[in-house]
Amino acid sequence: MGTEIKLKGDKVIEQIPSIKDKALRINLNENIYGTFAEIGAGQETVRHFFRSGGSSGTIAKAMSAYDKDFSDAVYGVESDGRYVTEERLKKMLTLEGQIIEERLSREKHPTKLFFSYANTVATIDFAKQFKGHGWVGIRYQIEPDEAYNEIILHIRFKETDARLQQETLGILGVNLIYGAFYKYNDPKRLLRYLYDHLDKDQLEIDTINFSGPRFADVDNRLISLQLVKNGMTDAVMFNPEGKNILPAAILYKKNLLALRGSFRPVTKVNMDMYEKSLKMFLEENKVEKDNTLVIFEITLSNLRSDGEIDERDFMDRAELLCSLGQTVMISNFQEYYKVVEYFANYTKARMGLAMGVNNLVDIFDEKYYRHLSGGILEAFGKLFYRDMKVFLYPMLDDNGVLMDSNNLKVHPRMKELYKFFKFNGKVVDIADYDPHNLEVFSREVLKMINQGKPGWEPMLPSGIAEIIKEHHLFGYHPQKELEQNA
Repeated sequence: MGTEIKLKGDKVIEQIPSIKDKALRINLNENIYGTFAEIGAGQETVRHFFRSGGSSGTIAKAMSAYDKDFSDAVYGVESDGRYVTEERLKKMLTLEGQIIEERLSREKHPTKLFFSYANTVATIDFAKQFKGHGWVGIRYQIEPDEAYNEIILHIRFKETDARLQQETLGILGVNLIYGAFYKYNDPKRLLRYLYDHLDKDQLEIDTINFSGPRFADVDNRLISLQLVKNGMTDAVMFNPEGKNILPAAILYKKNLLALRGSFRPVTKVNMDMYEKSLKMFLEENKVEKDNTLVIFEITLSNLRSDGEIDERDFMDRAELLCSLGQTVMISNFQEYYKVVEYFANYTKARMGLAMGVNNLVDIFDEKYYRHLSGGILEAFGKLFYRDMKVFLYPMLDDNGVLMDSNNLKVHPRMKELYKFFKFNGKVVDIADYDPHNLEVFSREVLKMINQGKPGWEPMLPSGIAEIIKEHHLFGYHPQKELEQNA
């Protein structure tokens, strides 16, 4: 765990302090003072601070309320009886922070920066069926008279040994505390520093939220995007209010209907596909409306422009989908079967995918599955198991012919495979679509917006054109419109 050096060619671009050096720097800062409360995986973070030396000026208290009854007596009883939750973590952070404030006089300690660090974790079980996960967070000050900031994250362990998971947790905790105090002015870099002396095959971070005065300008959706971009997790989600949400919590045991697209911008086609496929999905056996979640998914490759992710463009799309009351998922899944596999980690209930004819034809292209030992058959085994159905939206081909599940063109070698899924009801047509939408293409709408051409507004759902104009999204500029109309 010594100092690491990052190289670019022969040039040293960054020196990463060792975990001991990070803990020591915190300990030697006479103003940083707080508590450590760790549940479920030993006192793995605080031990680094004890061992590095000089900890008496930093550690006000270290505790581990392992026993559930004792934990309840300290932090209160959870209504759902669960302990590894965000709600539990927040209670821990808040209570420990209050205790410091109550017991230490600000008059006596005018320069102290108080903090509370906490984690509540379940490591791998004896049967090794559940690898373990946890919530980790810090609540802290940068100035003595300033309101508290918070960084809260959810982790999933990838190692299959409890002791290794404990060590990983301890390293992550030190990285978080160090980053919170010394890298807070650049949250994106702080995020990367959480993996100092760790590897991505040890740990997954699938949710993180920054709050407080120092992070007032941070959009947590953009931070979520970094998690996927940096390979820290495969997918992130946020709700219609634009808040990051834990995928496991929202997907658990749900019936899921997913729509993949670029949504650049979201058009009437997208919303017609959503409304009609949802209606059909809800008519399926074992699908209950109250237990159904619709997800608008954007893949990372759909966010790339000239090889780089265009964050502004991403935010434009997210804003519009959220304004329509939708739950959004950003993933790095290229193939559809990986989306279904991901959902299957959290639910055994029915799933559906809504898509256009072009997307389905692509699914039957062998080139996407050459990396699989079982090729396209392996992919389709993963895609269509567990009652999964495709709800197919028609399209007009170049000759104006309506294409649906009955006359779409797949590669000759794939014809019999396609017939099999079609015959078994795995591909069903959306019949009551709005025929006016077949002339709407998002790429054409985008071009019209960029060039200031008139007539694109009616192609979008109600209220969306107004948002685009008000916030100048997707390159919209009123001056271009004036020039076109002149």
